[in-house]
Amino acid sequence: MLSFVEIIEILGTIAFAISGIRLASAKRFDWFGAIVVGFATACGGGTIRDLLLGVPAFWLASPLYITLTLLSVLWVRLFSRLLVHLNNTFFFFDTLGLALFTIVGMEKSLDMGYPFWVAIGMGCLGGAAGGVIRDVLINEIPLIFHKEIYAIACINGGLVWWGLSYFGLPVGVCELVCGITVFATRVLAVKYQWCLSILPNHEDIGDEILLTRGKKRKGIKSQSKDLNHPDLDASTDEMPDVSTDVESDAKKEEEN
Repeated sequence: MLSFVEIIEILGTIAFAISGIRLASAKRFDWFGAIVVGFATACGGGTIRDLLLGVPAFWLASPLYITLTLLSVLWVRLFSRLLVHLNNTFFFFDTLGLALFTIVGMEKSLDMGYPFWVAIGMGCLGGAAGGVIRDVLINEIPLIFHKEIYAIACINGGLVWWGLSYFGLPVGVCELVCGITVFATRVLAVKYQWCLSILPNHEDIGDEILLTRGKKRKGIKSQSKDLNHPDLDASTDEMPDVSTDVESDAKKEEEN
């Protein structure tokens, strides 16, 4: 009889494997490359988590997880046309795997007697590290480091679990609400384009300074143009010549 954690690990393995194989297929990988990417995505984060917790990697206990990866490759191959039309396939399976492995990481840590802050870290690591390995293997910038809310969704779910357990709710309820929170946070972040601010580098700061100086110089030039306005020059040209009038009056007095 499989335990609840093992069932979640199996579902998370399938979800993450399909997401990795889907991207490997889009990158034109061969069968072997797709299997490697799918297995690394499905088991990479959990392996790092288990090593840090001091226990054997979960997939070493049974060949089931390798078999699930192979079946996922066949599934993607058989339904490749359907997956092409479903543009949100990768996002759905990736988000589902993220939520499931967050639950597994926290459950294992708490069962071993670690405090909640460690459990949240292990949940985040188990959920997000597989995606980092996947993106590195397909030569992409890891999704966790830019653009979308990814690891923050795991942390958010872990904090919700922590709060619910503080008020004495059952573990099953905490796990369910944690998974829903991770999934919902990721979906809402993508839908409403929530993201963290980008850390500026020295080049960006230098460009802002140059832009500010350029605006100031343009302002000074526009002020100088206003002082030399052509209307002012035209008005001075139209003023009467007083000196000519004085000379004509002096000539009249001499004649008299």
